[in-house]
Amino acid sequence: MQTRVLTGITTTGTPHLGNYVGAIRPAIAASRRTDVDAFFFMADYHALIKSDDPARIERSRLEIAATWLAAGLDPDKVTFYQQSDIPEIPELTWLLTCVTAKGLLNRAHAYKAAVDKNTETGEDQDAGITAGLYMYPVLMAADILAFDAQQVPVGRDQIQHIEMARDIGQRFNHIYGREFFVLPEVVIEEQVATLPGLDGRKMSKSYDNTIPLFAGGAKHLREIIMRIVTDSRMPGEAKDPESSSLFTIFRAFASETESHAFRRALEEGIGWGEAKQVLYERLEADIAPMRERYEQLIARPADIEGILREGARKARAIAGPKIAALRDAIGLRAMSSANVAAGKSTQVQKAAKPPRFASFRDSDGSFRFRLFSSEGEELLLSKSFKDPKEAGAVQKRLKTLGGAAATVRSLPRSLVLALDDEPVATAPEYADELERDEALSYLRAALDSLAEQEKSE
Repeated sequence: MQTRVLTGITTTGTPHLGNYVGAIRPAIAASRRTDVDAFFFMADYHALIKSDDPARIERSRLEIAATWLAAGLDPDKVTFYQQSDIPEIPELTWLLTCVTAKGLLNRAHAYKAAVDKNTETGEDQDAGITAGLYMYPVLMAADILAFDAQQVPVGRDQIQHIEMARDIGQRFNHIYGREFFVLPEVVIEEQVATLPGLDGRKMSKSYDNTIPLFAGGAKHLREIIMRIVTDSRMPGEAKDPESSSLFTIFRAFASETESHAFRRALEEGIGWGEAKQVLYERLEADIAPMRERYEQLIARPADIEGILREGARKARAIAGPKIAALRDAIGLRAMSSANVAAGKSTQVQKAAKPPRFASFRDSDGSFRFRLFSSEGEELLLSKSFKDPKEAGAVQKRLKTLGGAAATVRSLPRSLVLALDDEPVATAPEYADELERDEALSYLRAALDSLAEQEKSE
C-alpha cells in the first residue's frame, strides 16, 4: 500500500548547495520508494506573499523546476506540478476560508511575529501585513487537502501549519457531515542536513553566504569555494576537521572512505588552498552531470512547462472530482428548472438533488465511491481500487451509458453491479425480495438519470 506524501517547493531565489543537501536530495531519494505516492508542487502562489517582483517570480519558477528535474526528480514516477496550474486550489481555499475561524488564523506564528514586530517599533499592529500573509495557512491547507495527502514532511517551524490544515479539514467534515478530507500527518524532518556558508554561519540567502548549486558554472563554483573563510593555520599545521566548514561540506557529498582520507589530510597539515581545491573537485564530480542536465533544461523552458502541465493534468484528475463533491455538499449544484406557481409571485422552489457519485479514500489507502439517490440514500458502494483513475473510469462509464452499461446480479438480500462481468459495486442489504426489486428499479433509474445529465452537459 502506498502512502501519499506531499512536498511544497518554495519558488523564490536561486537554489544553493544547502538547499540541495537539506531538501532536494533527500526528497528525491524518498520519492523513489515503492511505498510512496509522491506529490511535488511549485508553491508559486505562496511566493507572491514574499515577492512582488514579476521577473524574480518568473525566473525562480524556471530555475527551481529545472533544478529539481536535473537533480533526478522523475516526473513519470511522481506528480510534479505548479500550484498556479490547479484552479481547484484557489477554489478550495475559498471554501475552506468560509469555515475557518478568524481566531485560528490570529494564532498563526508568521502573522503573530509580524504583529509583534510592528508593536515593538510603535507601528500600527497590522502595518505592512497583507491579507495574503494572514490567509497563508488556509492556502496551505488547500494545497494538502485537495489531494488527500496522508503525510507532509516539514521542518519544525512548519508544524503549526499542518496542525491548522487538520483543524480546518476536520471542521469542514463536521459541518457538512461526512469525511470529505483525509487529515494529514506531519512528518518531522529531524535529520535535515545543514551546511555552513562562506562565513561559517548556516548557509542562507538572508546571510548572503550561499554557494549556488548551478549558477555561474564550474569556474564560478571554484571561485566561491576559494572564498570560504578559514583560520590562520599555515600549511604543515594540523587543522581541526570538526570546526572546519570545508570538512562539513565535503562530508555531505563524500563516501566514508573519502571523508576519512580528507580528515586525515587536514590533521596532517594540508594547506587551506589545497584543501579547498580538494573540496571543489569532490563537489564538481557530483554537480557537473546535474549542471549539464540543468543547462539543457533551462535552455528549453517549453519542455519544463510541458512536464509541469502533464503533472497538473494528473493532479487535477484527483482534485477535480473532489471539488465537484464539495460543491455538491455545500449546495453549489447544477440548478434544475424552477417551478413557478400560476397567478402568484415568482418563487424559486428548492431544487431536487440529482443522483450523484461521491469519491473517497479508505483508511487502507485504496479508492472507492458511493452512488447516492436524489434523496441522499446510498444506492451503491464500490469495491476498492488501487488507482483513483480506475475508480474514475468506472464512474464515467456508468454516467455516460447509465443502466445499459451494467449487469445487476441479484443475491439474497443484496445486489451486485458488474461491468463486463467484473463486479464493481454492491448495494446495501435489503429485507425482502420486494424491497430488493424496488431497489433494482431505483438503481437503474438513477444510472439512467446520470446518463441523461451527461448528455445534456
